[in-house]
Amino acid sequence: MATQAKKKRKPWKWVLSGFLVVIVIAVAGLVYWGTGVYNSLDKFNKDKEDSRFGQFENNPTVEAPPEWQGKERVNILLLGGDARGLEENQVPRSDSIMIASFDPVTKKAHLFSVLRDTYIDIEGHGRGRVNTAITLGGPQLAMKTVGDLLGLDIQYYVYTDFEGFKALVDTIGGVYFDVEKDMHYTDNADENKYDIDLKKGYQLLDGDKALQYVRFRHDAMSDFTRTERQREFLGAVADKLKSGWNIVQMKKILDSVSPYIETNLQVTDMLKLGQLGVESHLAGTQQVPPMDLIAEEHVGGASVLGVRDLDELKASVQETLAADDTAATPSPSPGAENGTDTTTDNSTSAQ
Repeated sequence: MATQAKKKRKPWKWVLSGFLVVIVIAVAGLVYWGTGVYNSLDKFNKDKEDSRFGQFENNPTVEAPPEWQGKERVNILLLGGDARGLEENQVPRSDSIMIASFDPVTKKAHLFSVLRDTYIDIEGHGRGRVNTAITLGGPQLAMKTVGDLLGLDIQYYVYTDFEGFKALVDTIGGVYFDVEKDMHYTDNADENKYDIDLKKGYQLLDGDKALQYVRFRHDAMSDFTRTERQREFLGAVADKLKSGWNIVQMKKILDSVSPYIETNLQVTDMLKLGQLGVESHLAGTQQVPPMDLIAEEHVGGASVLGVRDLDELKASVQETLAADDTAATPSPSPGAENGTDTTTDNSTSAQ
């Protein structure tokens, strides 16, 4: 059983959050594009009057995370919100929750995705779903809540909504991606604006279709497979962002997503993270909670995901952070580079 659990935690390769990669690549481009890109990045950090979280600013009930000095591990909370049907000043729940973790010493990066229905303690508000923390205390409480779950100090957050995701994908010209099956779902909210209707097969996904793909969860494994799809698609977005043309039009990309993105990262923080991102490699990812630590519970007649053992969950996070999935990749056999590989095993594997 222990071996099976480890397999379920085996990280997917080559995945990073698209929005974090936007920041990393944009920062790297500062030396070329000067004040234009700098000013575009600076718009990500909103003034209180322009922030959707202005009412939570300087909340004395939530302890601020320790400031990152540049030499210790840094963790960034990546939040995707669903603002449909809300009033102007209402804060949406987190529809997707990810944590990008970088170690400046080992130059290893890891990505964690948190199941949004995980039922845990939210400081000052009792127990609740992890995706409600942002509605109760803004990003600061969300960082504290997710940090307590994983046993990590989270210093930064990056938030966007559906429209920001669509704008990013559209501005980079869409992404070619293999949709693994037909996906259909009718959503009567917002006059069916967010219905899902995708056909199986390799195809170009624009912003609207890409959003349909990463939102789909109406199958046997629900949110479990959805978070996996999100990681894999964002990996494809990251690859597309590295293309020479998208680097050239980085200011246009940043300006297109700026109205929808909010963060506590200052441009100076982005500069440090950009350098770290260039030097680091993705060592692995993990779903939180892992499958073997999930306890299905019911609260008020609704199903939620409990955690069997919080200490064991935190230990599994540390285990993932210590690992390097790329180190387990076998080296090519002698002669593979010149086409004379004599290996007799013709089987193939898919990650």
